[in-house]
Amino acid sequence: MLRKLLQRADHGGESLVIAPPVLSIVVIVYDMAEQAEKTVRSLLLDYQRGVRARDYEVIIVENESARPMAEAFTRNLPANFRYFYRKNAECSPATAINFGARRARGEHICVMIDGARMLTPGVVRNLLLGHQLSPRSVVSVPGYHLGAELQQLAVNSGYGNAEEARLLSSIDWPLDGYRLFDISCFSGSSAPGFFLPNSESNCISLPRNLWQELQGFDEQFDLSGGGLINLDFYKRACELPGVTHVVCIGEGTFHQFHGGVTTGGQAAEKRAAYIDEAKAQYRKLRGAEFESPHTEPVFLGEISVNAMRFVQQSMARVDCSQARVAQEAGVTPLVRVADA
Repeated sequence: MLRKLLQRADHGGESLVIAPPVLSIVVIVYDMAEQAEKTVRSLLLDYQRGVRARDYEVIIVENESARPMAEAFTRNLPANFRYFYRKNAECSPATAINFGARRARGEHICVMIDGARMLTPGVVRNLLLGHQLSPRSVVSVPGYHLGAELQQLAVNSGYGNAEEARLLSSIDWPLDGYRLFDISCFSGSSAPGFFLPNSESNCISLPRNLWQELQGFDEQFDLSGGGLINLDFYKRACELPGVTHVVCIGEGTFHQFHGGVTTGGQAAEKRAAYIDEAKAQYRKLRGAEFESPHTEPVFLGEISVNAMRFVQQSMARVDCSQARVAQEAGVTPLVRVADA
């Protein structure tokens, strides 16, 4: 059992006290009502496999927008889900994340900075298992985009909500969440694949004491959407001394199209200008260009048939990387990963 129920005898008779959950998942929502509902749907107990309601809680923090989640939906969530609506919220998600974390009751805090990311059915179970490997485990889930190519590219060919609805219908989602792999591609931050450094995770979990060490998300990242705030947190977490980086290799978060600042919601020129501004802010705050953390991850979990093509893609990208390094050094690599 991942968690035991505590029982207490009161003067008025026996009562049941439920221990705090092992894991608290903080989900940030802004102007993405339909997409957020699918994300929350993928966190419900009838979708997530091998866990119980008392193992985890979900804290949904929604910043005020013209498209809030439906009250009928949030009002009927299970008891291990809590919903907070923040009026007059900041344009950066940083304060909302820390707001949610302060309300977390779990031993471990997981952050999903983008509430438009659906999950595979083993995410919660593998986050819990990952934290059992080490008291200083940072557990992350790789990221994907729905569609055949990155949404900021696909939008130029007409990709949008209608095409995404067609894709989800084609796999009968949510009947088998692992079929999300069939209609997706690696996200930009996970583009190097499993075996080369990634720049972030949109589902990252760490023990409460590590969260306190990092002092949560840095609220100095105050651009709309947060700029490089999630990359910054991922890097700081992975580079903490003594950390074991655990990657849930067979699971994923899948980005839904919602007009985000870097994923197709603006013209290409505006997206490029925003990215330049975000990089400049990172340089100002950290005194250097952002570089992905180099870790030696522990890979955890089962890999479905649906996910195998991403393992193959990851191996091919290691092969290309080795070949490029060898070419720059003027030598021939002894082993080609793709042929090994």
